Amino acid sequence: MGDLKWIKKFKMGDGFWGRYAKLVRDVVLPYQEDALNDRIEGAEKSHCIENFRMAAEKLRTGKCSGEFYGMVFQDSDVAKWLEGAAYSLAQKPDAALEKRCDEIIELIGAAQHEDGYLNTYFTVKEPDKRWTNLQEAHELYCEGHMIEAAVAYAECTGKTRLLDIMCAMADHTYRHFVEEGAEGYPGHPEIELALMRLYRCTGQEKYKELALHFINVRGVDSDYYDREKQRHDWSVWGNRSGSHDKEYAQNAAPVRMQTKAVGHAVRAVYLYTGMADAALETGDESLAQACKVLWENITQCRMYVTGSIGSAYEGESFTKDYHLPGDTAYAETCASVGLIFFCNKMLYLDRNGRYADVMERALYNGVLAGMQLDGRRFFYVNPLEALPGISGEAQTHRHALPVRPKWFACACCPPNVARLLSSLSEYAWHRDGGTLYSNLFVDGTLDVSEEFGGTVALETAYPYEGRLTYRFTPKGESMDVRFAIRVPAWSGGVEIRVNGAPAQQEVESKDGYAYLHGTFLAPTEVTVEFAMPVRKLYTNSKVAANTGKAALERGPLIYCAEGADNGGDVLSLSLKRGGTVTVSDYLPEKLCGIRELYAQGYRSETGGALYSYEEPVRREDTITFVPYYTWANRGLNQMRVWIPEQ
Repeated sequence: MGDLKWIKKFKMGDGFWGRYAKLVRDVVLPYQEDALNDRIEGAEKSHCIENFRMAAEKLRTGKCSGEFYGMVFQDSDVAKWLEGAAYSLAQKPDAALEKRCDEIIELIGAAQHEDGYLNTYFTVKEPDKRWTNLQEAHELYCEGHMIEAAVAYAECTGKTRLLDIMCAMADHTYRHFVEEGAEGYPGHPEIELALMRLYRCTGQEKYKELALHFINVRGVDSDYYDREKQRHDWSVWGNRSGSHDKEYAQNAAPVRMQTKAVGHAVRAVYLYTGMADAALETGDESLAQACKVLWENITQCRMYVTGSIGSAYEGESFTKDYHLPGDTAYAETCASVGLIFFCNKMLYLDRNGRYADVMERALYNGVLAGMQLDGRRFFYVNPLEALPGISGEAQTHRHALPVRPKWFACACCPPNVARLLSSLSEYAWHRDGGTLYSNLFVDGTLDVSEEFGGTVALETAYPYEGRLTYRFTPKGESMDVRFAIRVPAWSGGVEIRVNGAPAQQEVESKDGYAYLHGTFLAPTEVTVEFAMPVRKLYTNSKVAANTGKAALERGPLIYCAEGADNGGDVLSLSLKRGGTVTVSDYLPEKLCGIRELYAQGYRSETGGALYSYEEPVRREDTITFVPYYTWANRGLNQMRVWIPEQ
């Protein structure tokens, strides 16, 4: 069985996520296709499709009529776009989109060498340097993303052309690193998790063996990259002198001995996802335990309240425990996506709702903030504080843009968001034996006729309402299923009813889930009501950036104050200690539909001098908050998540 259990069996509803599904299908995928073909005026050039065309031309004629353009990993943007398109096609067939995908896949095939090798950078620009710079050159990273696209396209459309292409590339890689015994492991992990997907799709043991090989050799020889530099004196990034940063590359120690999430945040969580998947597949308890330790370190010491990770621009990296600056946060969108991947695998390893809680936090806040509400602009970096004139301009803040660009020279994040949002069913629903788990509350209908003999439909106005209505419709007389509903840690309480009657005695609560046992007759309606109070969040006192500050949360959403709602200035605002916070009615016309929060607070007024002996004048004020994922959709203005409290 492949990884995609529900992608063809889930029909999205018309609620919150239904809007995003339609947006991805109608706007995001076409927009990103235009970007990959350099058809967006005023946007950063991509050249991705052109790179494949040139590589195919060079293999056919021995030369090409252009030069490689873009990052060394430019191929991966095409791969992630194809993966997102595959998921979209599974939900709603589109002959024109499928035809364009097939044409791109044929172009990819034309760029493949006879021995299976596939990478446009090395075909066009560095044909004699294959596999000589694993630290920097991203060959295995690009291969991993294209493998994921191949698996998704095969499982969603039934077409195996791209799968055949990538099996040939994986076979080439297996020969090189396993049969021929070449040293090394990926500088940018990704292929580990991809090979596990390829193994499950094809049943070929060698792909699992190759994934385990890369996991098991990583960090055993932590000096490998230094020796690689000595043997092959060339560089992608111009930094081949001196010793490499072993923490940055997650190879300072073997993976089972790593206890801190370090280095490049995206690379880290991609690696941990592969590790968790391998532990799940093999039953390797030492690998599973390492994943638990690393997950704990991330979520308890190194994660922003938005579910974002990576505190520093330098290396796009984790730094130290409790170092979580808001205004200079890196918090890459891809890192939140990767954290969701990691949490999803951990949830299979250890059935505990805490993994789904973090998955939800990262999804609604860290990921959604990475895309403008219209689907046409994107953030790479997601700060928790934005100050026009400083953010995006000061030397220390140039990475933390206060408005979303149309595209990026390094465009890994936009297609990553597209592929995640178009495959939400795989995270929302899990099956483990005779139990069906509802992890994320995505409105729509899941067909589990094969597994449990019927369908389950979820209707909800979540995340702005706490009411969930599940309708079980058996194909026959009944559905026999143990049904598990996650009870979020933020919930102020939960009430469950079956066909209108309280079900408390029928419910078993365990590790963040409420389990209902029994046979569901036609029709059966299970309603779940979560209390959804506004909560003030406070940070551990070791987080210096948030001393004396609080953040507001309602349901899964983190809120922020923007200048657009607060007279242009949020820096002078403070929350009233013990003050009330009220919730607005649903505002369908504002920011694509939200609920605002109104908090009692103060506004301080100071003189014009930089420093003064005069105490600021403080007056009472009402502070308006909007969901963090909606910020920067109304032009340039200030934004803060953490607000001083007095």
